[in-house]
Amino acid sequence: MKHPYARAFTAVVVASCAVLLAGCSENGNPVDFNAGAPGSAATPVTPVDQDTRMPTGPKSDFRITRTLDDGTHIARTTLKGAKSGVTGSVWVWAPKEYQEAKYAKSGFPVLIALPGGLGSPQDKDGVTNYWVGGDIKLQENLTKWTTEGKSLPFLVVMPMLNPDTRYHDGSDIPGQQKMGTWLTDDVVDLVKANFRTFGSRDGWGFMGSSSGGFVGLKSVLKHPDKFKAAIASGPDIVPDSPMWAGHQKEKDANNPEKLAAGLLKKGGPEVYLAFQAGSKEGAAVLNPIHRFRAKYGKGPIHTALQIIPGGRHNAWDYQKGMDASSMKFISDQLKAPVPSGS
Repeated sequence: MKHPYARAFTAVVVASCAVLLAGCSENGNPVDFNAGAPGSAATPVTPVDQDTRMPTGPKSDFRITRTLDDGTHIARTTLKGAKSGVTGSVWVWAPKEYQEAKYAKSGFPVLIALPGGLGSPQDKDGVTNYWVGGDIKLQENLTKWTTEGKSLPFLVVMPMLNPDTRYHDGSDIPGQQKMGTWLTDDVVDLVKANFRTFGSRDGWGFMGSSSGGFVGLKSVLKHPDKFKAAIASGPDIVPDSPMWAGHQKEKDANNPEKLAAGLLKKGGPEVYLAFQAGSKEGAAVLNPIHRFRAKYGKGPIHTALQIIPGGRHNAWDYQKGMDASSMKFISDQLKAPVPSGS
């Protein structure tokens, strides 16, 4: 069952983010995250290592939605998924390191951040992801954690989670929009087209809360060849969208428990799952996490659990857990940008 706080939390963040995002003079302006980077179609750049992928194009139209105090930008584009047929918003933030000369030929790790509930704040198209909001300050915290050595300098990608007012479980539910393909193929292709990334799974992970935590968890277990790690905060452990009715086979194929069993049977590849929960979330959230770790947290499935003292089911408390241990847990397993020295 979706967490009872999800809708109320979404409504609060919608209101607060709308206020904070209003009146910013740069909002709506185009931004080129690779402006000033060396190379062109005529004179391509040789990456610093074999795992680094330079942007392949086509170039997307990114428009600023928020500018941080350090001058970095969060920007939004509309993605028309070539593989899924889904159209929706994707926000991206590049850390300050992305603009440094020593990393101009270097790939950066990608963190796909997914909201809980249906997501928020709403943009003009009604598509949502609350991690873009200035009240939550995920990007400011990541900047701080990177300075402290707790986090890699991630490219943060914040796609919509649901295309309407129903829970799609980040999956290709028969008869519905193909949200699984959109999130794990089309969004990934968008990032590769526009940013310096890594070709291997060592540069790709998820972070999500509640229903977004479920999707990140499921996506890593379903596609361990593409993604290596996830932070799953207060997650659902099994798919529970009402739209699965009559489609048990497909539902099972998107069930983290069954996917974990299959991964254990195959013996890999190794994945790293950082679970989080607030101490005040209760047994309905905590017990399924404990059961999953006890049954599947072995062999190639590496798990950690951060219990947040006094924590409740919200993004602010979950970031306390990221600060304490979870961000470092996944950062230790993913690849950092390699400086070129030029």
